[in-house]
Amino acid sequence: MNNDAPRVIAVVGPTAAGKSDLGVALAQALNGEVVNADSMQLYRGMDIGTAKLTTEERQGVPHHLLDIWDVTEAASVAEYQRLARVEIDRLHAAGRIPVLVGGSGLYVRAAIDALEFPGTDPDVRARLEAELAADGTGPLHARLAAVDPGAARAILPSNGRRIVRALEVVEITGRPFTANLPGHDPVYDTVQIGVDVPRPELDERITLRVDRMWDAGLVGEVEALEKTGLRDGRTASRALGYQQVLAALAGECTDAEARAETVRATKRFARRQDSWFRRDQRVHWLTARGTELTEQALVLLGHAVTA
Repeated sequence: MNNDAPRVIAVVGPTAAGKSDLGVALAQALNGEVVNADSMQLYRGMDIGTAKLTTEERQGVPHHLLDIWDVTEAASVAEYQRLARVEIDRLHAAGRIPVLVGGSGLYVRAAIDALEFPGTDPDVRARLEAELAADGTGPLHARLAAVDPGAARAILPSNGRRIVRALEVVEITGRPFTANLPGHDPVYDTVQIGVDVPRPELDERITLRVDRMWDAGLVGEVEALEKTGLRDGRTASRALGYQQVLAALAGECTDAEARAETVRATKRFARRQDSWFRRDQRVHWLTARGTELTEQALVLLGHAVTA
């Protein structure tokens, strides 16, 4: 890669679009290493349901920030930001190109942009969590919609942890949660590549992916993680697929219903991911597939493509 190459490459887009494979291909071509930006792949043991690449699928490319948290730990974007920048800076020092790969939009921005995260107030957090336990997510999400419509649109009505955090920030700062996300002020010279898949094709991919996850043993994976505290994990227990299987194991629905709901919820989530990244005008969207997608990305990055 030439001297004016970007310092960080970010491969973004919705789930099941093909980000992981593109990340590996770019890292191979550009003397790079992958830094994970999928919030659920940070958890140990959550492999099948997060579509974590196997060792063979990584094709010898080092991957970082995978399997670093126990399923009982609550996710922290601020902690991820610290860890991601340590990895990016370490790779720069070693003369390697960091290839950030993932669909967790806030995590990507936390790594590459100058975001500062408000602190917490234990009393406010405890009160909101007590309301969540007593009343469920509905009333809290409605309250969030009243004080910060943008945050309510971005946060799933079922995601109690994020709703509580958004309301906590509003109460602490006196400003909307979204106001605490400043404009795009990059920390690194970054090129963001979006993998663009038409919605009908993406929906089909999601359905096939969920089918493969069930066939690969997702239910068994969840059963094993349940024994290590998954059900008590405030973040991990809400992950797509894991939440639905936990409900089935608790007798709240059938296995078939859990599978169907995973497909529906993943499709909804993919639309939200797509909307998030579309709002960032810095993302370069590519529509090719397979090796052609890699070649398009390399051309975009100013790297000569050879046959």
